[in-house]
Amino acid sequence: MSPKADPILQVYQTGPTTVVGFGGRDVLSEVNVASCREELLALIEREQCRIVAFDLTGVRLLPSGLLGVLTSLRSHGIQVQVYNPSLDVREVLATTNLDKVMEIRHVDIPAQEE
Repeated sequence: MSPKADPILQVYQTGPTTVVGFGGRDVLSEVNVASCREELLALIEREQCRIVAFDLTGVRLLPSGLLGVLTSLRSHGIQVQVYNPSLDVREVLATTNLDKVMEIRHVDIPAQEE
């Protein structure tokens, strides 16, 4: 039996509005998109999420596959919000017009205690 991998997502809040982050990674190129999608869908089902807010604080770059995951959540009836995207991420969201279908927010998110 292989060891269980660490979760991709850090869940800050659950419920109808669920806030998730990526553990302070600045570049998410090593994120397994399929695993991330599976983890998100399981979280959405388990917590009956209606809104998923992604905390991108500190994230400089997103792989295109992860952008696809964010947009695919809409087909599951989920409202997607993006918190604190970097300038580079904001440019990608604008270029792809995803900033028109996802709410972009800039907020202070308190550090999580372990």
